[in-house]
Amino acid sequence: MLKPTSSQPVPDQPSQKKPSQKKPSKADLTKTLILDTAQQLMLGEGYAAVTTRRIAKEAGLKPPTVHYHFKTTDDLLLALFRRNLQLERKRVDSTLTQASGLVELWRAYIDQPQTALAIEFMGLANHREAIRKEITAVTEKERRRRADLLQSLMNDSMSSSEAGISGLGLSVVLIGLARTLVLEQNLGIDVGHADTKQFVEQLLQSLS
Repeated sequence: MLKPTSSQPVPDQPSQKKPSQKKPSKADLTKTLILDTAQQLMLGEGYAAVTTRRIAKEAGLKPPTVHYHFKTTDDLLLALFRRNLQLERKRVDSTLTQASGLVELWRAYIDQPQTALAIEFMGLANHREAIRKEITAVTEKERRRRADLLQSLMNDSMSSSEAGISGLGLSVVLIGLARTLVLEQNLGIDVGHADTKQFVEQLLQSLS
């Protein structure tokens, strides 16, 4: 009986191929172009400029192409809102994992383009019922989720003291103040902004 030797060849292991990333289809690329164009118009000229004809013109498309991918203007606007909500959620979650999470979150909130877009959607909600319902439902849910994340970063003694503030309260204060600063900045007003930003950062450092 032959004994197995260590010199016997080892069978080749099947090579493991990395899953290839699926390339976006032509339809996906067109939808992205439409949404990108709508966002640029909203930031540059306000939500009133976001019409099917204007989007088609700026994107180099025909109006029926826009309608093919988004049956109504509400469908298009809702898709844009949801896309930015998803991006914002990822960005916020990423900042809160950093050592200076509260400060980084504040800096993300005062990011001009993203907050300016949120302000435009708030204005749009006054004229489109579908947008208003979406913003109302999503905002309450997302605010509570962020409040829990904020609470976990806050110093226990500060958050539980009589002079402290809850994660939910802090979330509302930061978002509201950031929107005010961005709104004024868009109007060309910046008096007191630097002092306000410095004060908020010092406050957040004391809470973390």
